[in-house]
Order: sequence, then structure tokens, then C-alpha cells
Amino acid sequence: MTPLDELCQVPFHEADAPARARILSRLADTELFAALVAEPVGDNVELQIYDLPEGRFALACDQEERLAGFIGAPVAYVALPGRILAGALAEEGRGLLVNPGHPSQLMLDAGVLGWLVQALQTRPSMATTEAARALGAPTPEAVALLAEPLAQRLGDMSGLVGQLALVSAEWDGDGQRHALILRGVDSAHEAAVAKALAELLAFLPELPGGVDIGFSEGDYPAGALVIEPPPPPPAPEPARRGPAAPPRLR
Repeated sequence: MTPLDELCQVPFHEADAPARARILSRLADTELFAALVAEPVGDNVELQIYDLPEGRFALACDQEERLAGFIGAPVAYVALPGRILAGALAEEGRGLLVNPGHPSQLMLDAGVLGWLVQALQTRPSMATTEAARALGAPTPEAVALLAEPLAQRLGDMSGLVGQLALVSAEWDGDGQRHALILRGVDSAHEAAVAKALAELLAFLPELPGGVDIGFSEGDYPAGALVIEPPPPPPAPEPARRGPAAPPRLR
């Protein structure tokens, strides 16, 4: 099971809109292996395009073995993030067939890919949390909508984010909103972290007032939903040579 498979417990085309959006968000960050007509020549590649009743589609899988297994033979391929592949195909008016025959099978036409590309262009709404008139506990609706997607996104940010808190925020003249407040983020990574969270929010139903993103080392308000990323995986231990192993030669 791949991360895409795990999100597709309900098949993509039978899932509700929030679930489909989360699958597309994961697809954007997944390395895909796209079938080529022939081996690349320099930087030039030509995708295999299949004429289907629904239109013209490229083929890609999230594992090399899946791609070769579907075609039934070794195949030339290019590996690139889903967001890059989606952008190239949307520009040409073509669709994308992903992981045929697996739980995460997706058939995405050019319109869906265009929507995906547009969502990925979302800019974060930044806020200085110290300027808020009041911070408090998030609404139950916000927790139900964001808790699980935020935990999954933080799983991709191990080592970059110390903690994240979802809070309600009240700004002068701007009414009630919500905010994501992050701790323990190196200033050099703040823009990338904010962009990744803004992309996640773009794939989810909008909360009334919207959600701002801020960085602060201050205390969280009572009732804040606090999420921590999992610890980084331990570094692999160096291989140990047996006492009877032959010497290494230079």
C-alpha cells in the first residue's frame, strides 16, 4: 500500500469532495513514474499518450514496478512530482491516468488537472498573531475539518516544524477567523512551510472568515488544538564488517 492507496479507502471517483481534494493534494507531492515513448534524449522526453473514450491521457504510477506491470514489459519512464506532470498535461489539454488496477486508480481529465494547478498557486494569508485582539479555541467545525489533514501534512514536515496550533482569531475590523500558529520553524523555512499549509487549505472546504498562518514562539491560548509532527526517523546504523571479512582494497 502506498500513501495514495491509503487515502483511497473509498475509490477516488466515489469519494466526497473533501476526500477527493486530499487525494489530489497528496498526488501533487508524490513522485510519479510516467511512461515515455522512448528513452529521454537530453532534457527532451515524449510521454506515451493513450486515446481513450474520455480523451487523451498520459500514464503514470507511484511505483516503477506498477508501471512495468501494467504495460507488461520494461518501459522508458521519467520520474517527477505530480504537480509538475499535472501542469504540463493541463497546459496541453491532456489528462492523466494514475495507478490503473490499484486502489488509488485515478482518471483525471485536463479540467481536473487545471483545477489542481490553480489550487497549487494559492498564496498563504499571513498574520502576526501578536496583533490579534483575541485568540481562543477553534470551533468544532474547524477541528473536524482540519485536524486529520493537518496531522498528515505535518507528517511531511518532520524536523521542520516544532508544533502547530489551530486557534480562533479575532482581528480589529476583520471579524472572527481561524489561524494556524507554528512554533520551532527556522526563519529560512518559514515561506516554504506557509506555502505548503496554504496549499493544503486550498484543497479543503473553506471555513467562514478563512484561515491565516503565523509564526510565534508565544504561549498558545487555552483550548487550542496543538499538533506535533512525528520525530524524524533514526539514522541507519553503519554496516558492520564481520571479523572474517576480506580487507577492502583501494
